[in-house]
This record gives sequence, C-alpha cells and structure tokens, in this order.
Amino acid sequence: MATEQEVRTALGSVLDPEIRRPITELDMVRSIEVDAGTGVVTVLVALTIAGCPMRETITKDVRAAVEKLDGVPSCTVEMTVMTDEERTDLRTKLRGGKAEPVIPFSQPDSLTRVYAVASGKGGVGKSSVTANLAAAMSAQGLKVGVIDADVYGFSIPRMLGVETGPTKVDDMILPPLSGEIKVISIGMFTQPGKAVVWRGPMLHRALQQFLADVFWGDLDVLLLDLPPGTGDIAISVAQLLPGAELLVVTTPQLAAAEVAERAGSMAQATNQRIAGVIENMSWLDQPDGTRLDLFGSGGGAKVAQRLTEVLGTDVPLLGQVPIEVALREGSDNGAPLVGTGSQSPAAQVLRDVASTLGQRSRGLAGRKLAISPVG
Repeated sequence: MATEQEVRTALGSVLDPEIRRPITELDMVRSIEVDAGTGVVTVLVALTIAGCPMRETITKDVRAAVEKLDGVPSCTVEMTVMTDEERTDLRTKLRGGKAEPVIPFSQPDSLTRVYAVASGKGGVGKSSVTANLAAAMSAQGLKVGVIDADVYGFSIPRMLGVETGPTKVDDMILPPLSGEIKVISIGMFTQPGKAVVWRGPMLHRALQQFLADVFWGDLDVLLLDLPPGTGDIAISVAQLLPGAELLVVTTPQLAAAEVAERAGSMAQATNQRIAGVIENMSWLDQPDGTRLDLFGSGGGAKVAQRLTEVLGTDVPLLGQVPIEVALREGSDNGAPLVGTGSQSPAAQVLRDVASTLGQRSRGLAGRKLAISPVG
C-alpha cells in the first residue's frame, strides 16, 4: 500500500484553483492517514475560507491524484478551515515574506511587463483589444493578469467570460480566472445595472487596492484597461506604476486620431513610455477582395508619427485590426477571437501584436543591478 510520503508527493501536483500553487506548498494539507488494513487514504484539507467556491474542485483533484497511486483503492477527502494564524502565514508567504500589502509591479526587482491600454475617446474597441491581447499572450505561454480599470464602463469580465467573483482571504483578494488569465474588475463588486458614482480619491484607492491587495502571483504581463481620456485613473496609473508603458488604441478616423494624440502625449507629462499604437476597425474586407474604409484611413499612422515627433522617441504602429463580425461576437460571448483558433486577418494581427509585446524585455530604469563599484 502507499506510504504517507508517497501520498504527500502525489498531492504536490494538486494546485489551488485560485492561487495556482500546490496545496502542499500552501500548507493546506492538514493530515494524511493510510488505513493499515485496507489501504484507504483519508486526506484532511484546510480551506482558506469557509464556503470556499472551489471546494468541489479541490476535492475532485485531490481524490484523482491520490487514487492514481498503486495500492490505494479509494481516497476520502475531508475539509476544515484555516485558523486566523494560518491565514496570516499564508498571506505573508504569498506576499513574498511581507506582512503588509505592497504593489509588486512597482518594486525595483519586478520583471512583469505592465501595459496600460489607453484611448482618447470611447468606442474605439480598447477593451476588445485588451481582452484579445490577454488571451493571445496566455495562449503563447505567458502568465497574464488583467485589471479592468475602466471603473465607469467596465466590460472585461464579460469579454473574458468571467462569471465568478473573487475570493477574499481577510485583506487579500484572490482574483477569478479566465482560463489561466487572472482578472479583477470593479464590476465584480457592484450590483448588476448599478452605476459607479465615484470621484478622484475613491478611484485612486480602488486602483491601489487592485494592485496591492489582489494576489497576482508571478506574472509575465499585466494589462490595464483604462477609461478613455486623460482623467484621474490615467494619472493614478502613472503615480502607482511608474514603469508602466502605454498602448494607444485609435480608429483610422482622423477626428478619433487627434483625440488619441492627446491621450498619448500625456506620457510626456507623466514620464511614461509609449510601447506603440494599435489601429482598430481599420477596414472591412469585401467578398471581391477589396477593402472598404468605413472610418477613413491613416489615423493610426498619423498618431504614431505625431507622438514620435512630440516625444522624441520611436512610437511604432504595432498593427491594424480589420473589422470582423466574429471579433465583436467573441467579445459579447466571453470568448476572445484569438482563443478560438481562428486564422482570420484580425486574429492574426492581434496575435502578432501580442507576440511583439510579450517578447519585449523590461527596461532597466529603477531596477537594482548586481554590480558594485571598484576602487
């Protein structure tokens, strides 16, 4: 029959569905008993909170992992709840030994690439671009998080198909997942159909909590879907995440492009870098192979050129995303187009942009270097 150590080793493959770490590493396995006569295994698991929404998933995964062992006819999973002290230890462990919450992405040793997706005005498809970039990067093997910072017009949960809310472990928030993408939005804390009526200080505090109180883990990329314009949230992002880079989304329409220029030029005042411009709704492909420029043409290139001149650094046009019904349907249905296996022009452009952004290295500004002066 299996030994207790063999069972514990097997349980090392069971991940907490929200934290995405082995339950053994999180000290959730309270005890393991192997019946000397029958070989039946009983595992006692300590959940983070009473009424944990992932209780059934953990039970199923524990049973499956243990019952694969030779000599184990069955596994019984019992549940209890962590004590206050155990939860405190867990939070400290997840925060890298820090008892109090900090913004991990603003720390000098952070390797996470942070992109704030901005636009000058609403209706240009900024949230749809954000959702598809997140899905594409995740499919490319990156660990991705998304903050829906558009407090008044949140839509990321719908676009990524997130239907469950976050789990609160005292003052730590465990974000729900869309596949492997961690997602947080103010929409998860409000009643359906209710407006968010907040002013500047509350917006700043909400963003600060999303960054510090949410357990993000070890992310490769963090995407923030900003509200349109240059208001309070955009300023707070510059203050809280000085290393964040802007992605400016516009349409080909010159009127929209002129507004997008103002959103991008804010980087000059906040000392932020612009990673590039994405032109959305660029054209509509016709059955005869021609393109119909519904919103004109040249807006994305104009924004990129103008920002290059204003900022004195190269601001590339990263891609032009054509209009596709499937792209809109995917956003409405919570299934981003790039995650469906589609090889349509829009999906391929978004994957290319995601690949370009995902492979870029983080700058050295503000980071500690492992060197010492000689003399």
